[in-house]
Amino acid sequence: MPILRSAALFVVAALFEIGGAWLVWQGVREHRGWLWITGGVVALGAYGFVATFQPDAHFGRILAAYGGIFVAGSLLWGMVADGYRPDRWDVTGALICLAGMAVIMWAPRNGA
Repeated sequence: MPILRSAALFVVAALFEIGGAWLVWQGVREHRGWLWITGGVVALGAYGFVATFQPDAHFGRILAAYGGIFVAGSLLWGMVADGYRPDRWDVTGALICLAGMAVIMWAPRNGA
């Protein structure tokens, strides 16, 4: 059950971080205004808050593992929100990042 909880927290954090960054991007680059930017900043703050609920208490490990989620999630977000079509190397890289995240977070450790 701890792995399912951890995975769910990563998904929620990814929605907040990638969504927040996208809202800021839209507000600035697409000239949608301060309301979009503010929403993005709030979502980015929520990402940091959600990350603190990970069962592992090592800040560096959580953020390093989250990098894999961010890579794969960003490609997925781009596909859904902006019509981006990843090539096979994008997909391969995302899968490698997800494998790295799983090793960082869930590999058996002796007393750590």
